[in-house]
Amino acid sequence: MDELSKSDKKTLLNIQNKVKKAISDYRLIDNDDHILIGLSGGKDSLALVELLGERMKIFVPRFKVTAVHISVENIPYQSDLAYLESHCEKFGIPFVHHTTRFDDTTDTRKSTCFLCSWHRRKALFDIAKKIGCNKIALGHHLDDITETLLLNLVYQGSFGTMPPKLKMNKFDMTIIRPLALVSEKEMKEMEQIRGYQKQIKNCPHEKDSSRRDAKNLITELEKWNPDVRQSIWAAMENIKADYLPKKTPKIIKG
Repeated sequence: MDELSKSDKKTLLNIQNKVKKAISDYRLIDNDDHILIGLSGGKDSLALVELLGERMKIFVPRFKVTAVHISVENIPYQSDLAYLESHCEKFGIPFVHHTTRFDDTTDTRKSTCFLCSWHRRKALFDIAKKIGCNKIALGHHLDDITETLLLNLVYQGSFGTMPPKLKMNKFDMTIIRPLALVSEKEMKEMEQIRGYQKQIKNCPHEKDSSRRDAKNLITELEKWNPDVRQSIWAAMENIKADYLPKKTPKIIKG
């Protein structure tokens, strides 16, 4: 990092420390893990390749990583596969490309985004099993997680989000999110510092989402509290169940 400014070095070190803290606090990585990185080609997954690639060089815990990029035939977006592969090679990470497709006429109740995401996620699970991975690392950051909490509150009537670590018993696989404590602002700063290449053509459906509304809501809440993301995160770890509604079990009379 010699060619970087003092400010850029500080930014990258801060991000690295937050990833280290997430790995430690939530025990995301254990010795002998084989981790599959879902490499979409966006800034977050590119950063995840770099951060875990550098982390692999540290003695404890010892783990290995494989990056997988899923293409969807019937969604007109495009990534530079040569760039993705060279980015992975830079950090000693094998690169796998897999193509899938889905028929969005089979379930008109679900959005194209949901169906695409579901099929890509299923492909990641299948490949992880095939190459012997026990964990899948996704590039969701702090903003993604807090936005999902708000979306679930507003639309699902539930208090839950994407946790840093989630054991998927059905698939015998664990999802980890090493960027859980890193903000989107920090990820954009890392993208600028590193000069990550953007996708050639973005998905035409990516803006058709209520997630943008949740993002705007958090921006508004920042006017009340500039640290609102950290406050929301703290709230998720400070559930006071005694002060929440509880239904009283009905007594069945004989």
